[in-house]
Amino acid sequence: MNEGVSEQITRKSASNLALAFILLPPEKRAAMSALYAFCRQVDDAADEDSIPVDERRRTLAAWRADIAAACEGKEPSMEVNRELAPHIHTYRLPFRLFDELILGVETDLVQTRYNDPAELELYCYRVASVVGLLSIEIFGYTDPACREYADALGKALQLTNILRDVGNDALRGRIYLPLSDLERFRVRPEEILRREWSERFHQLALEVDGRARGFYRKARAVLPPSERASMVSAELMGNVYWRLLERLEQSRFHVLDEVPQRLSRARKIGIILKAVVCSRLGMGVTSYGR
Repeated sequence: MNEGVSEQITRKSASNLALAFILLPPEKRAAMSALYAFCRQVDDAADEDSIPVDERRRTLAAWRADIAAACEGKEPSMEVNRELAPHIHTYRLPFRLFDELILGVETDLVQTRYNDPAELELYCYRVASVVGLLSIEIFGYTDPACREYADALGKALQLTNILRDVGNDALRGRIYLPLSDLERFRVRPEEILRREWSERFHQLALEVDGRARGFYRKARAVLPPSERASMVSAELMGNVYWRLLERLEQSRFHVLDEVPQRLSRARKIGIILKAVVCSRLGMGVTSYGR
């Protein structure tokens, strides 16, 4: 069987999200690959700094129109969307969430600073929680508390990403850490852009780390026990990113290097295998938010 474009994008990405698909049955795995490919494509369209902002904005507008067509039952023109379209209808994925996601990545075209935690949280909702809300429709659930779970876990994962990528983002002139926190801990934006670590920066990072941990704890608390089996892939994502957050903490948030810290593939596979064994034995797989 020929590999589709979505499967190629997912396989080549080697992302944490893609690794989590291993626990899904084939139909849901195909749906998640198509959803991931869509997210990857729109994110890449926004992040290509070598292309003028106006051109990137037009590209994202084209993605929005094309996914709207797919959600309306029309034939989309983009190959990734054509592969995603059947899953949109099978799992009733709403256009409003795709639109919210694109709105989030459009933010990166013009905004390089966030004034306060509330402004950053809205960004995290749009680029991460929304992906979780789409994903749980594919995973399947009956308890509406799963939506609160997806919202909290998405924000936890995105804040972990933001902490990991401070140095890489600084090279692009971006600072996602809230300016109100920088002011509180007396860290000047210029220090981050110069990638200068200090104890003040460490305390700043710990503040954001505390918010991430709060969202991990909330996700763990609000997920109904009856839904833990259906959310096993999401729980695996939580485990991987929780371990990454612990690693950042152990490094005292020396995250200002050009190359972000990452878990080794062997470490990720170990986390996955443990989750698979626990799942097969009917044991809980959650190890985050303790």
